[in-house]
Amino acid sequence: AGGSNTEVLNIPDGNSLASVLSAGFQLTISDTRLVVSYEPNYVPVVPPQMPSLPPEQLIAILQTSIKLDILEGNIGYLRIDNILGEEVAEKVGPLLLDLIWNKIVATSALIFDLRYTSTGDITGIPYIISYFTEAEPQIHIDSVYDRPSNTTTTLLSKTTLLGQRYGTNKPLIILTSKNTKGIAEDIAYCLQNLKRATIVGEKTAGGSMKISKIKVGDTGFYVTMPTAKSINPITGSSWEVTGV
Repeated sequence: AGGSNTEVLNIPDGNSLASVLSAGFQLTISDTRLVVSYEPNYVPVVPPQMPSLPPEQLIAILQTSIKLDILEGNIGYLRIDNILGEEVAEKVGPLLLDLIWNKIVATSALIFDLRYTSTGDITGIPYIISYFTEAEPQIHIDSVYDRPSNTTTTLLSKTTLLGQRYGTNKPLIILTSKNTKGIAEDIAYCLQNLKRATIVGEKTAGGSMKISKIKVGDTGFYVTMPTAKSINPITGSSWEVTGV
């Protein structure tokens, strides 16, 4: 790379400079989620617009990230690798009920596997938690502060849901790993603090509700940083950085 601008800093290439800056920032603010990278050829990844697909196609895609099993002793096992958002859930709800949920709801206990769940949509949090709580009274699950818009969204449990709730009395075990990240961490943390679930496994990633990648002028440098924050109403704190 070596232009006069980087020689001033005695760091010959963008990648080295980026890693030095990252280390400096992380040390100063004690937060490893802030990363400086040098990516002159970076092309933002546009996630596919799932809701625009027909329901049958959507279900075929979703089934690749959902595993279901009924174990000995009528114990359900459910693994979800991506937490669906409200829009997709509403579109495929009836199909999901038939294929997956109705089999789970009849079990005596549930193992909910979030060990591989590193992606998800914030709007899916109230849906999942509501299936393990009562319809009434409505619960304040979480508050999410969005820095760019300076707004706080309150996540409340759903008073009406498609299909049956799992209820509040049957045992619920959540499996976690260091790859349990973001939205999945929020679900585990909320259900743990509502005293509804037992967490078993490794400490989670300590990720973020929302991460944004911001271009620094015309330099080829990017700053990746958290732009939203979760505040749990029970603990007043969060799983971010520290994990669950």
